[in-house]
Amino acid sequence: MGLRYAVVTSVNRDDQPDGGAEIFARTIEEIRHRVPDCKVEVLVPDFRGNWEALALLMAARPDVLNHNVETVPRLYRKVRKGAIYERSLELLGRARRMSPDTPTKTGMMLGLGETRDEVLQAMEEIVAQGTHILTLGQYMQPTPAHLPIERYVHPNEFGEFKRIGERMGFKHVEAGPLVRSSYHAFEQEAAARG
Repeated sequence: MGLRYAVVTSVNRDDQPDGGAEIFARTIEEIRHRVPDCKVEVLVPDFRGNWEALALLMAARPDVLNHNVETVPRLYRKVRKGAIYERSLELLGRARRMSPDTPTKTGMMLGLGETRDEVLQAMEEIVAQGTHILTLGQYMQPTPAHLPIERYVHPNEFGEFKRIGERMGFKHVEAGPLVRSSYHAFEQEAAARG
């Protein structure tokens, strides 16, 4: 297939004691075995705070560790039932300390009712964990059963968040209405290491 970069993700694996960490680790190893030149980014859950699971995953040496915080703390109970904002931040910080040379990455969806100040505060808390890459995109309601869109964020606002994020210390910020976690992932990894 000529792969140079793979983003590996899954649904939450709460059915697994390690939250799927071993599956992620084996997948990284198998990709490296079959396609040695392919870089591997993993987009993982918070493992419900199982830091041994995170250590198992980091020992497999992903090229990028991605865990999306998704939204600002005030909206967590509404947007991410069962998730804890502080635990997501802790995962990013622990991954950074476990493997200082591995870029860490997170993303947020905008348009769910967050304020500008809440976004900036979350960005400051995220960069304080040593996170290298931030993605910001417009929330899109997948079905009528999902949360409604509170507002469409103007492209100029995304541009402002990008500039502010870079000044805060992120090595790369990808921000725009159509940006998703894997958007330009190959270029993001290169920028984070550059």
